[in-house]
Amino acid sequence: MHKFKFGDISKASTTIDYLEVQSYEMNIYLIFLQIGGNSGMLYDEHKGTPMRFFSAGHIREAFAHCHVKNAVMKHDTPYDEMIGNPPKSLEQMALPFSMTLPY
Repeated sequence: MHKFKFGDISKASTTIDYLEVQSYEMNIYLIFLQIGGNSGMLYDEHKGTPMRFFSAGHIREAFAHCHVKNAVMKHDTPYDEMIGNPPKSLEQMALPFSMTLPY
């Protein structure tokens, strides 16, 4: 698994084959990328941890200079099992995610 550095992505216009927004509780979003033959998480090279985003707009602004071929959002929540619903399927549903900035 490749570690993409946010500093490298933010400096150059990059073609991204696949961008996956992984949505978690408390408005935390992590990014999984596929670029060429590499795939992996986007990292904050200063902290050495996955790069956190706090809104959809924050993500769109960060990647506005890139060409994103396909973008999706996946949301993971632990609450179904906590309230007695059946366990989730192994496959998460991926919803289309627009990379277009609002006017």
